[in-house]
Amino acid sequence: MTLDFDVVETTIDDIHAAYDADALTCRELVERYLARIDAYDADGPALNSIITVNPNATDRADELDAAFEEDGLVGPLHGIPFVVKDQVETADITTTFGSEAFADYQPAADATLITKLEDAGAVILAKTNLPDWATSWFGYSSVNGRTKNPYDLDRDPGGSSSGTGAAVAANLGAVGIGEDTGGSIRLPSAYNNLFGIRVTPGLLSRNGMSPLVVSQDTPGPMARTAKELAVVLDVAVGYDETDEYTAATELTDDAGSYTDQLDANALAGARIGVLRDAFGAADDPDSGPVTTLVDDAIETMQDAGATIVDSVEIPNLDEHLDATSLYILQSKRDLNAFFAARDDAPVDSVAELYDSGQYHDILDLFIGIAEDGPDDPEQEPGYWKSVAAQLKFQRDVLNVYAENDLDVLLCPDAQVIPPTAEAIEAGELDTLTFPTNTVLASQSGLCAVSVPAGLSPDGHPAGVELIGKPYDEATLLSLAYAFEQVADTREPPETAPPLDN
Repeated sequence: MTLDFDVVETTIDDIHAAYDADALTCRELVERYLARIDAYDADGPALNSIITVNPNATDRADELDAAFEEDGLVGPLHGIPFVVKDQVETADITTTFGSEAFADYQPAADATLITKLEDAGAVILAKTNLPDWATSWFGYSSVNGRTKNPYDLDRDPGGSSSGTGAAVAANLGAVGIGEDTGGSIRLPSAYNNLFGIRVTPGLLSRNGMSPLVVSQDTPGPMARTAKELAVVLDVAVGYDETDEYTAATELTDDAGSYTDQLDANALAGARIGVLRDAFGAADDPDSGPVTTLVDDAIETMQDAGATIVDSVEIPNLDEHLDATSLYILQSKRDLNAFFAARDDAPVDSVAELYDSGQYHDILDLFIGIAEDGPDDPEQEPGYWKSVAAQLKFQRDVLNVYAENDLDVLLCPDAQVIPPTAEAIEAGELDTLTFPTNTVLASQSGLCAVSVPAGLSPDGHPAGVELIGKPYDEATLLSLAYAFEQVADTREPPETAPPLDN
């Protein structure tokens, strides 16, 4: 192996080129990442993004190296080390869901997504931290404690895919897997200077993943480049008979060909509607830096040929967001069904978790679900009203596209820079009122991608969210890819520099 190969900011294409040139083996690559996890996650800045390192990672690498010697790359993800949110079940690695109650839980089978990644050649390197049961925008779990933002160790990396965001940003793995119910891929992508996509629910199987709101849940990739999102989706999107929602794959012809459709000139002629009502105040110290970065990104897109339709409005947006929130109404039922489907689950219900105190005490949403959520939402008239309101919300948003002839909508992922741990731990922030815009796409059934807007003068990341029509992931990926060609917004954090080879 050449000593010139460095894992910092390396891509799938770079890794495969090194394999083809006999400049790198999968074992060597895995060992490089494991060394970085030791140096920066367990030690040094102690990011605390990793819950469990896969004890079989080097054995898996050896298998792939042997297969490569025999037949070359086994698939499009050959030898690519993934860090995976510990919401996704892995049969050979403990899966905690961020919960101390599940600290020693060993699933009976891999999630469908894990099987697809491994069939394509991936190495599952480690499982990453998340707030218990994905119930927060902030990176605190009862099983692993606080995850730090690698760009500012005093601040939060965003949740609920907090560990994945921090780990991929700090180059502790090549690509990450998160999960997004209300924004849990896009918020940590924004706060860690990454690309991350929420697909239309149903394009990716959720079999083997803990739920939060089943109708909104979807896994998805988080990466340092837009192309890598497309490569992962080409492998992972598809029908799964164990998840009835994946019948939605019948509604798109794009699945499996996202990489081929990437267009470096996609911004030329694109019509982008800017949701100014979703921006924070320009003169506020928390929202001002975000607004400035997003405005700079809009200017870059316009310079690349996009038509910017500024200040489009979704009528009654705040009322729509309030009316369509299902967490308190639905999450207890969905989590209880997940526990009931597992004979070896250490607890039987949300009530048991709550009564035993086995959750992190800052998780106000989990507490709200446990205290106020109905066991059977279908007996609650308010539940059906909110379900119907989501359909009305989607119609109203689609009308905005139609009236303005738009390809996508645009806003900041979150209106503010990453919050401080001090503010979170003092109880100054509430999950259901935190100023993230990601819930717009989640509660209206749309897809969305987070694109790095760069760093503020103080070094805090922000993200641009592009919101697409249902099943139009190909357009989102192309626009993100085209932006990446003209905007140099991705840079690694200084807290995790290259290690000596």
